[in-house]
Amino acid sequence: MSQLFNVYPLYDIEPVRAQGSYLWDANGTRYLDLYGGHAVISVGHTHPRYVQALTDQLHKISFYSNSVHIPQQQELADKLGELSGHAEYSLFLCNSGAEANENALKLASFHTGRKGVVAFTKSFHGRTAGAVAATDNPAIVAPVNSTEHVTFLPFNGVDGLDTGITTSTCAVIVEGIQGVGGIQVATDEFLVALRKRCDETGAVLILDGVQCGYGRTGKFFSHQYSGIRADIISMAKGMGNGFPIGGILIAPEFKASYGLLGTTFGGNHLACTAAIAVLDIMRDEELLDNADRIGTYLMDGIRQIGGYKDLRGRGLMIGIEYDFPVENLRHNLLFGHKQFTGVAGKHTIRLLPSLALRTDEADQFLEALSEEVSTVNIEKN
Repeated sequence: MSQLFNVYPLYDIEPVRAQGSYLWDANGTRYLDLYGGHAVISVGHTHPRYVQALTDQLHKISFYSNSVHIPQQQELADKLGELSGHAEYSLFLCNSGAEANENALKLASFHTGRKGVVAFTKSFHGRTAGAVAATDNPAIVAPVNSTEHVTFLPFNGVDGLDTGITTSTCAVIVEGIQGVGGIQVATDEFLVALRKRCDETGAVLILDGVQCGYGRTGKFFSHQYSGIRADIISMAKGMGNGFPIGGILIAPEFKASYGLLGTTFGGNHLACTAAIAVLDIMRDEELLDNADRIGTYLMDGIRQIGGYKDLRGRGLMIGIEYDFPVENLRHNLLFGHKQFTGVAGKHTIRLLPSLALRTDEADQFLEALSEEVSTVNIEKN
């Protein structure tokens, strides 16, 4: 029998059906999904409007290349611009977050004619060549990806920006909230200082919204809390609710020319249909407001439970850091309480549920967490 190339340790669970915030495995066991497959499920599993939109499109045309007019691309650009508050930006479509960041870096280099990139400690921007070179994890940076063009500065550090970002810097790439890095929230002071220094040096400011964008934090992009303007914004994950799609929003001062960027599958009929359905559902069901409200409710409940070292996040992007390794806690939540959660490093539980998560579903998690944390405290004593 052929073998798969193993890249992730796997739990012995086979999801076969999903609806809303729930998964069912091959044995019929129901799980509450508080992780959304790495923040991908934005409007809920198999939302009826989403399923209907994709089904209708499949009966028409599923794919053709970008050598022809695809009207769904313009519809997506219009709706995305309106809902995100970036109607004056241009949209380039691709297939994933790594591709989005790759094209953002390339466009910044074309625009400035420079090579230098500034990224930050604990950053994660993807696994392709340029994106992984700007990722602060030597374990996943292959020798072929290593480059002297990337400099890492301390995340949320303001003092070193004047010397770290220079007139040789083509781009500064930063997550408004670091996901893989442990739900580390960029301070307003830090983001404002980045914008100011990029303006002074002519560097392009790229806001990586792949995980912290698309309504997850209660605003469309997390950096909007600080009031700054990004030059390029990358996105993916929740954009297609499970259908692969990514993209970058590009400020109007960037000039396009044929051949500058390109893609075969990006912006195809099905991908755009999925993304349009997501935006329609987000708007009509007021999911940004729900993410803010339920996120606040969850964080208030976690504070009442206590027992953690630090609690970080915004909206439905939450990290709970403990002073002990959390793998057993995650295991107990999954197998004891039938709840999917994620981790970031060894000590942080990561919550990235659907933006449609309900109060009663949040209560299920809080009850399970309270029970498990109490058990840990009893064992400590």
